[in-house]
Amino acid sequence: MKVTLDQDKCVASGQCVVAADDVFDQDDDGIAVLLDPTPPSDRAEDVEQAAAVCPALAIRIQG
Repeated sequence: MKVTLDQDKCVASGQCVVAADDVFDQDDDGIAVLLDPTPPSDRAEDVEQAAAVCPALAIRIQG
């Protein structure tokens, strides 16, 4: 699994952090930060949830 995050699209809702806090974080302005672009397969469900709840559709998943 490869995860990408388009920070320019991020609206700082924080939903990705709630869904997968070991893969995403937020900077001081609330913009999402990708901590792990290749999370282990046991985190796939949480990362997929993070992408699904992102209101800006800023998270992409490959593989």
